[in-house]
Amino acid sequence: MKKYNSQTVLLAGATGYLGGYIAKALVESNFNAKLITRSSKKLQQFNSNAVKIIEAEVTKTESIKGICEGVTTVISTVGITRQKEGLTYMDVDYQANVNLLNEAKRAGVKKFIYVSAINGNKYRHLKIFEAKEKFVDVLKNSGLEFTVIRPNGFFSDMKDFLDMAKRGKIYLFGNGEQKFNPIHGEDLAIVCLQAINTANNEIVVGGPDILTLNEIGEMALDALEKPIKIIHLPDGLRTFAIWSLRTFTSSKTYGPIEFFLTLMADDNIAPRFGSKRLYHFFRENK
Repeated sequence: MKKYNSQTVLLAGATGYLGGYIAKALVESNFNAKLITRSSKKLQQFNSNAVKIIEAEVTKTESIKGICEGVTTVISTVGITRQKEGLTYMDVDYQANVNLLNEAKRAGVKKFIYVSAINGNKYRHLKIFEAKEKFVDVLKNSGLEFTVIRPNGFFSDMKDFLDMAKRGKIYLFGNGEQKFNPIHGEDLAIVCLQAINTANNEIVVGGPDILTLNEIGEMALDALEKPIKIIHLPDGLRTFAIWSLRTFTSSKTYGPIEFFLTLMADDNIAPRFGSKRLYHFFRENK
C-alpha cells in the first residue's frame, strides 16, 4: 500500500505548461494534492485516492470558497501571457492570486509558493510584471510563509524560434549575443516541490545551459535541418516597435510582445539547475 506524504498541496494553474509538470511531480512524490482546474477532463489521469480534482475559477471568489481546507501548502502558477476572454493581467496575475491567498489565510494554510519571473522588480513598468509584482508585494506582507520562484524563461517560450526556423530565417535584434538560460517545465517543477520545505525566500533559477540568442537560433534551424540564416536587425527597431505597440495598440496586444522584446535586449543569467537541454526540446517539438 502506498504511503503518502503527510502534507496536502493545492495546485492552482494545473493545466498550464508548468502546472502540468508540477501535478505530475506531486503524484510521483506521493503528495496528497488538490488540483484546481476549470475543466476536470484535462486532469483525469491524475485522479486517485490521494489526488482530488476540483473544478473552480480562481478569478471568481465564490468559486473557490473552502478549497484550501486541510491544505498545508498552496502552489500557484496562475497567470496569463496573452490576455483572453476579456480578462486582464490585473484580473488574473494579481486579483485571482489575491483571491487564492485570502482563501489560504482563512483556512490556516502554512505556506504559499508563487511562480513569477526573473527580474520582476526591475521590469515593473511592463504590463505583465506590473500585475505579478503587485501580487508579490501582497504575498510578502500576508503573514504566511512564502517562496517566490523566478524562472529565467520556459522552454515553451522558445517555440517562437522554431516558428521562425520553419520559415527558414531567424530574426534577432542587435548582435544576438545576449545570454540567458531558459528552463524546462519538468526541471522547474522539481524546484517548486523543493520550495515546500524552505524558509521565506525568492528563488531565481534557470536551465543548465547558458546560451546566446544566436546559439538558440542556430539550434532551432539545425533541429529542422535548415541552413543557418540569422538576420540581425538594428536594436533601434526593437525600441521603436515597443513604443509603437504601446502607443497604437491595447495592452492585450502589446503586453506579451513588450515583455519578450524587453527581456531579450539584455543578458538574463540565473543560477543553473536541471538536466533538460533546449536542443533536445527543439528536436522533440519540431
